[in-house]
Amino acid sequence: MLAISRMKTVLNPKFSPLFPHLPKTKAAYFAHLSRTSEPTICNNPIRNANHIHRKSTSLLSSSFFCSTQKRNLQMEASRPPSGEIHVIVGPMFAGKTSTLLRRIQLESGSGRSVAIIKSSKDTRYGLDSVVTHDGMKSPCWALKNLSSFKQKLGIEAYEQVDVIGIDEAQFFEDLYDFCREAADHDGKIVIVAGLDGNYLRKSFGSILDIIPLADSVTKLTARCEICGKRAFFTLRKTEETQVELIGGADVYMPVCRHHYVSGQVAVEAARHVLESSNLECGSYA
Repeated sequence: MLAISRMKTVLNPKFSPLFPHLPKTKAAYFAHLSRTSEPTICNNPIRNANHIHRKSTSLLSSSFFCSTQKRNLQMEASRPPSGEIHVIVGPMFAGKTSTLLRRIQLESGSGRSVAIIKSSKDTRYGLDSVVTHDGMKSPCWALKNLSSFKQKLGIEAYEQVDVIGIDEAQFFEDLYDFCREAADHDGKIVIVAGLDGNYLRKSFGSILDIIPLADSVTKLTARCEICGKRAFFTLRKTEETQVELIGGADVYMPVCRHHYVSGQVAVEAARHVLESSNLECGSYA
């Protein structure tokens, strides 16, 4: 009977003389449980163990998250800033070099360290300067290939450079690799200016290859030398047929589509006439 009485006491705490502090009704008892949930958990070994496990797991997860976040921040801090590539193309006399120099001056005015590179093939205005057709001028590095720039400038000096301008970019065979490395891995802003097409309106050098790498592409136009309309193409006035022929207004002229087609026909016709004249002169000799 004593055992039965104790069992009833456990199952019906409101009748138990062992728990005088508990409420006497079920409603009050459950209200008491909701107000004092922590002691109830502590009195239940299984729930208490689960509670401690969840709490320790939460602390471990929080610690792991903080550690991972700290490591990611350290990696971001050690990683160079993301670079950019901006491409300026168009026919001759479209103001490509002028646009390049204005952007370089703007970057320099913003406190960034800048450097300008041009091809050593272009000796029209000397090797130590980039000069526009309207007289703008800026010192530069004249190089045969872009891959030598870092070595010639020096590793420490190169790391301090923020912006690299490249003029007459169509003459550099390693343009794609240099721009990708400088922007993707070294965090440089690279501004490229050059001809997108030669006098035959075909791709010139590898400048079009870097379009997929570029953040922006600017297509400039000139003024047609014949009619004054917008000129998209470069017409060669002379008879030379090699692709790389460096020259100015004495060799090239910007033209619209109509006058490119008609002018090219005229140039071809003149060439045939000259060739025929040379043949006739040779037959009389």
